[in-house]
Amino acid sequence: MKREETIDYNIKATWHAISRMYNQYGSEFDITASSGFVLLNIDVEEGTPATKIAPQMGLEARSLTRILKGLEEKGWIVREKDPTDGRSVRICLTTLGKEKREISRRAVREFNKRIQQMIPQEKLVAFFEVISTIKNIIEDKQLFQQLAQEFIYETKN
Repeated sequence: MKREETIDYNIKATWHAISRMYNQYGSEFDITASSGFVLLNIDVEEGTPATKIAPQMGLEARSLTRILKGLEEKGWIVREKDPTDGRSVRICLTTLGKEKREISRRAVREFNKRIQQMIPQEKLVAFFEVISTIKNIIEDKQLFQQLAQEFIYETKN
């Protein structure tokens, strides 16, 4: 099977193309695709608990920590104690952070609007069904457990 024929290659190549597109657009505003994505996952009014952002984005906590540190150094976010739980920290947008978030939001909306104009609705519905099914298959941890067991069995015999 050629790599261009694999599902994972096509998803990854497409995501990298999207990320490059957002990075190119965002460079004019000092926003990366990653920082814009984080900003979009922070509640504008209430802030968002730091522990909820990484799972929402499918990121490792270490990667998020690095991004948050950069956003904090730029003055786009502040960390505040959660008023309902003193042990928790909320990530809140500053005025500048809200401006950068709006730039990111407009980019995402424009990209989606263009895609929706160019691809018929029924194809988009099918795309979302397929991508959701793929995600569910990935989240079923048994996929590779079974494969690993088969490989171990084959190498022993």
